[in-house]
Amino acid sequence: MKCWIWLGLALLASGAQALETGERLAPWTLSDQFEQAYTLDDDLRILLVARSMDAAKLLDAALEGQAKGYLEARQALFVADISRMPGLIGKLFAIPAMREYRYRVLLDREAQVVPQYAAPEQGVLWLQLERGVLRERRVFSDAAALRAALEQVAP
Repeated sequence: MKCWIWLGLALLASGAQALETGERLAPWTLSDQFEQAYTLDDDLRILLVARSMDAAKLLDAALEGQAKGYLEARQALFVADISRMPGLIGKLFAIPAMREYRYRVLLDREAQVVPQYAAPEQGVLWLQLERGVLRERRVFSDAAALRAALEQVAP
C-alpha cells in the first residue's frame, strides 16, 4: 500500500516540474478580458505569469501610469490564473473590472497553462523567450523591480 502512495506522489511531482531553460513552450490559446483569443507564437519575448490576486496586483502596480500598449510594445503578455475564482464573481465583478486595465490580461480559466510553468503563488513569474524557447525565468515580488526590468526591455 505504501509503495502505491509513494509511486503516486512521485508521478504527481514529475508532472508538476517546471519548464526548463532551453525547452520550447507548448502551444496554447487563451482569451483575454475582452474575449479576444491569443495563441502563443514565436514573436512573444516575455510571458508574465500570476497565480494569485496578490501577484496580479503586483503587476498592476508595476504598470501604473504606463500607456496602453506598453507590454505589447515590448512583445510581452500577461497571463493570470483565475481558475480558483468563483465563476459568478469573475463574470460579474473581476473580469469587467479588468476591462479598465491599460494592458491585456490573458485569462487561464481552467488552469491549463499556468501550472505547466510552476509559477509561484506569490510574485510574478517572468519567462524570457526566444522564438518560443525558454531562455530565462525570474520571479518578481517587488513592483519597482518588475517595473525596472520592463523598462530595460527595448520596445
